[in-house]
Amino acid sequence: MQGKPRGRAGAAFQLFRIAARTMAGVPTVSLPELRSLLASGRARLFDVRSREEAAAGTIPGALNIPVSELEGALQMEPAAFRALYSAEKPKLEDENLVFFCQIGKRGLQATQLAQSLGYTGARNYPGAYREWLEKEG
Repeated sequence: MQGKPRGRAGAAFQLFRIAARTMAGVPTVSLPELRSLLASGRARLFDVRSREEAAAGTIPGALNIPVSELEGALQMEPAAFRALYSAEKPKLEDENLVFFCQIGKRGLQATQLAQSLGYTGARNYPGAYREWLEKEG
């Protein structure tokens, strides 16, 4: 049994391996794929940056819900979501719910959160607004 940590260290190592596998397993979308999805109207974009960041510029058509509000927003009744965000609440089974932030970290967190709440079509745009602005802006 050499090479396998045991006891507390082993348990911590197992948790780390599971966490790393989970992060690696988050579905992503590339910039060319995002362009195609947007052109065909098959994606819903969620900008999870702060309101100030989004007000300074965002990807056209994105709905701004700061990551700090996302869990509550995704658990709202549809009418309350519509009243607060002036948009339809995504359905659990909707495909291509694309989350992004400025450089990728909050977008990943948001995607993982949405997945944990049962949103099977949640995807992360790891290039984030930085890449969009660089290539599209």
